[in-house]
Amino acid sequence: FRGDPSAALLEVLDPEQNHSFSDHYLDLAYDLSKVMFIGTANLLDPIPGPLRDRMEILELPGYTFEEKVHIARNHLIPKQLKEHGLAPEAITFTEKGLITVIMAHTREAGVRSLERRVADICRAVAVEVASGKLAADGKRAIDENDVQEILGPEKFYNETAERTGIPGVATGLAWTAAGGDILFIEATKMTGKGSLTLTGQLGDVMKESAQAALSYLRSKADTLGIPANFLEKTDIHIHFPAGSIPKDGPSAGVTILTALVSLLTGIRVRPDVAMTGEATLRGLVLPVGGIKEKVLAAHRAGIKRIIIPARNEKDVLDVPEQARKELEFVYAGQMDEVLKAAMEENPVGR
Repeated sequence: FRGDPSAALLEVLDPEQNHSFSDHYLDLAYDLSKVMFIGTANLLDPIPGPLRDRMEILELPGYTFEEKVHIARNHLIPKQLKEHGLAPEAITFTEKGLITVIMAHTREAGVRSLERRVADICRAVAVEVASGKLAADGKRAIDENDVQEILGPEKFYNETAERTGIPGVATGLAWTAAGGDILFIEATKMTGKGSLTLTGQLGDVMKESAQAALSYLRSKADTLGIPANFLEKTDIHIHFPAGSIPKDGPSAGVTILTALVSLLTGIRVRPDVAMTGEATLRGLVLPVGGIKEKVLAAHRAGIKRIIIPARNEKDVLDVPEQARKELEFVYAGQMDEVLKAAMEENPVGR
């Protein structure tokens, strides 16, 4: 309550002055120049710039699906069997059983929730042993039906195809503290006087992205086969689901524009496509951050084609090779390229 602790860290972490660091509580001088400090954070943004300048920052990506399978088999399952007093061979997971746990009951960058779900299954088997339903030296093979019986109905499912089944819905990619995530953007129109409504707890930058997307659309109406006066008697509403979660940043620009074009042309967005990038009034696609996390999130969600800004191509090298092999990347510099790759039919010049 007496000042910001980051101010003290400025001196502690600076090798030029921490050889004579003075502790004001004990009133003693310490030589901290030979000490290596390691810190962790979920979010980099709140760390003050001067403090960040004194650090070597290492960013760790989320796990791919294949990595989670290996971690579960080699580490999590043996660990939980031991903690629940079960023999190493007491439980075996079938391939489909383990896939069901990972895909239908967890959605995360790490494996903490996965370990908790494995522990739930181990407890259920331990109860069977304690109640005499399963012999103490018995073996239990967990398949997808057992997973559903123990963990209940699936909590997560791939809703991309269901969401984008109608015009006006596009799939974007977002960055969060827990890794990347997919984000649906829905647009609808109704009789009105040309107003634009935005909902979903949006920040100022995202609201401005929506305004810019609509202005670009009006300027390119002829090229896209949309009546130039489409806003005269029409209100447009853009909604970002998961309304309780605050959202901001410019990287949804291309997704908003794609959803609007889909709405006004009646052409659906492909269900296996997700995109990210900032769109300008001239139709340029500008680079954004968090590409690695966003690509891994798309991979987890079953996306097959990802559209990213051309200037972010270098960032794809950071994505694990297994995920790169299973995804098709489209590098776009102009919005026309995005629309051509994202929609079931190219709306430009129809």
